[in-house]
Amino acid sequence: MTRIAVETDVFVVGGGPSGLAVAVAARNRGFSVTVADIAQPPIDKACGEGIMPDGLAALRQLGVNIPLDAAAPFQGIRFLDDKSAVQARFAQGPGLGIRRTKLHEILIDKAAEAGIDMHWGAHVTGLTPDGVTINGINVRCRWVVGADGQNSRVRCWSGLESVRSAPSTRFGFRRHYRVAPWSEFVEVYWTRHGQLYVTPVGPEEICIAFISRNSKLRLEAFAAFPQIHARLKGADLITREQGAVSATRALRSVYRESTVLVGEASGSVDAITGDGLSMAFQQAYALAEAFSHNDLAQYQRAHRRIERLPRMMANLMLLMDRSHWLRGRSLRALEATPNLFTRMLAVHTGELPVFRIGMEETLSFGWHLLRA
Repeated sequence: MTRIAVETDVFVVGGGPSGLAVAVAARNRGFSVTVADIAQPPIDKACGEGIMPDGLAALRQLGVNIPLDAAAPFQGIRFLDDKSAVQARFAQGPGLGIRRTKLHEILIDKAAEAGIDMHWGAHVTGLTPDGVTINGINVRCRWVVGADGQNSRVRCWSGLESVRSAPSTRFGFRRHYRVAPWSEFVEVYWTRHGQLYVTPVGPEEICIAFISRNSKLRLEAFAAFPQIHARLKGADLITREQGAVSATRALRSVYRESTVLVGEASGSVDAITGDGLSMAFQQAYALAEAFSHNDLAQYQRAHRRIERLPRMMANLMLLMDRSHWLRGRSLRALEATPNLFTRMLAVHTGELPVFRIGMEETLSFGWHLLRA
């Protein structure tokens, strides 16, 4: 391990995508930055591995561009159940599916290029009055950033555990298969037990993820869809099944004094929306801007603004998840009003304000919902 500097402007605890994004954003503003993580890169995590167009735009703001040969584009979202299918294209360009490990490598390279001090396999054991303790060494800093995930120790150490509403959890599982993507969309299959996501992540590779309220269910749920089962028959399994918790948590505050939280450490939205990375990258840019103004209250306001729409969309989609009756009727109504689904997707990705959804389309959807 390289020598640890005893003083830095920004110390980031957690070297995943959100932590590295904050580090790059802060370095772009001229601050000295140190990142520490107990893990060794590349760091993997069970997730759908799709980055929505607004997440890619946030990455570009940080000066991070993902090479096209490292990812697979997808043009929109397709919802399906056993009776209906509706799809919509992104208005502002494609999203990208990319292996989590590859994304981590790209962000590490960007951080190294920016001159960020990174320490892997490092033990951050607590906060001090003027910084943090890492491997028994006290490091002084202006700000400590907790980017250490949904079970954040920094959040606990700083007393930021208070939530605005009771947290809830679901359970996700992921595998990769060597097979050519059969759709230019991310496909979301709705079942009685959860959602199955199919995301292209390469020219000959897809990611299959399943999210459910039942921790005992596994990816065999795709057997309920004969078309998926047939496409994967004989395909090589590239990675073993990996699981994670999809948590919904809204904190009362994301900072205290000079300690501030980002990414899932700062609260999270159920993975049903696919907004986790997009939110983290937007938060990173907003936090660096707050550093420049020495005003973490500014970041608190931006954080609330960034999470508002994803939380609203997650609540709507989770309502569909809870009710088989409502889900079936909603998908059939959307199938009959495809323009509304396109505009809803544009709202979801930040391309269209909520109030721009037309009254005529909404009324048409309501009529078809009643008739479904």
